[in-house]
Amino acid sequence: MKVEDFNYDLPEELIAQTPLKDRSTSRLLVLDKNDGSISHKTFKDIIDYLTPNDVLVLNDTKVIPSRLYGKKIDTDANIEVLLLKELGNDLWEALTKPARRVKVGTIIKFNDKLSCECVEERDEGIRIFKMIYQGILLEILEEIGMMPLPPYIHEKLKDNNRYQTVYARDYGSAAAPTAGLHFTKELLKAIQDKGVEIEYVTLNVGLGTFRPVQVDNVEDHNMHTEKYHMSKDVAERLNLAVKNNKRIIAVGTTSTRTLESIYTKYHTFKECTEDTNIFIYPGYEWKVVKGLITNFHLPKSTLIMLVSSLAGKENIMNAYKVAIEEKYRFFSFGDAMFIK
Repeated sequence: MKVEDFNYDLPEELIAQTPLKDRSTSRLLVLDKNDGSISHKTFKDIIDYLTPNDVLVLNDTKVIPSRLYGKKIDTDANIEVLLLKELGNDLWEALTKPARRVKVGTIIKFNDKLSCECVEERDEGIRIFKMIYQGILLEILEEIGMMPLPPYIHEKLKDNNRYQTVYARDYGSAAAPTAGLHFTKELLKAIQDKGVEIEYVTLNVGLGTFRPVQVDNVEDHNMHTEKYHMSKDVAERLNLAVKNNKRIIAVGTTSTRTLESIYTKYHTFKECTEDTNIFIYPGYEWKVVKGLITNFHLPKSTLIMLVSSLAGKENIMNAYKVAIEEKYRFFSFGDAMFIK
């Protein structure tokens, strides 16, 4: 299977640069995976497609304001550090620019409370830093860190909370689970009031989000790993949902990967905190996820491969063609798709 098969041409003006004022007024393309039919709605209309026989599963991870700008203490050179993953003992994996200026022993100062020292060099601009700080690191990051917006977003974000879901709980991600950005608290309450079960899992979105697929054959791609967690209570309720033949609908590819990872490994849901490198592409045998709320993904990305696996590649590529013709907004701050 060729990566090029998942390519498409996107006019640059369709890449959403800013979030809409009202999250739930994004457009919603509804795709029937059985016959490929398409409907055009507004995101708040998602409630019309949900029933008391459905379980909606969302990823409650919270994005760390982890983009930092500092200076090398010896040369005063400007350095950008994007914290990606906490490794323990104040060690962090980070994407660094320009990486060639950062060697083992380099110290970067961000402000009077926060500095870091490079302790390991890795490929592709990755460095391991020992964080040096006074106080509580996350509080300092909230104060001086910027949101790690993807490189295709060029507008400055006026409110950091707009790159968080309204149900984000624990810091851990280097990028937002963007399918969830469309939900408001009011919409979630209305969905719950309709009798739809809502459950939360956690997957901390990591480095792979920033990395394009760099091989020709899909099967040759090495998938990145990300940490996920499912609680005992959620596992028990989801097992009951499967037993009762309820429709499990994942909100986003991150929730999808969590659910499918656990069920693939254990053939049931259970409490666990583990890493996954599950790679879902056409030919994958789906275990539990029956529907998916998602955004429009980058060409040739592992995410467009995942949705193609669920809905069929021809259906997805046609839906993307229609979305471009209808001038939908794409990527992180863009519009949504519901695969039913």
